[in-house]
Amino acid sequence: MNPEDLERLVTLRMPFGKHAGTLIADLPSPYLNWFAREGFPDGQIGQLLNLMHEIDHNGLTNLLKPLRQRE
Repeated sequence: MNPEDLERLVTLRMPFGKHAGTLIADLPSPYLNWFAREGFPDGQIGQLLNLMHEIDHNGLTNLLKPLRQRE
């Protein structure tokens, strides 16, 4: 992970699926958990979903607050 990945979580939107258009950082926990069980997609979006799942699962979503304030 690099710092740019954290910024991408609060700027990039989910490109497909049930929550298309939702910021990656705003995806609901059950949706992230589903990806964790079924498998993350390939590429950057999969890496970001995995990172967001880890942040959410470990209760670290407050780490993203300062990045959101910059928007």
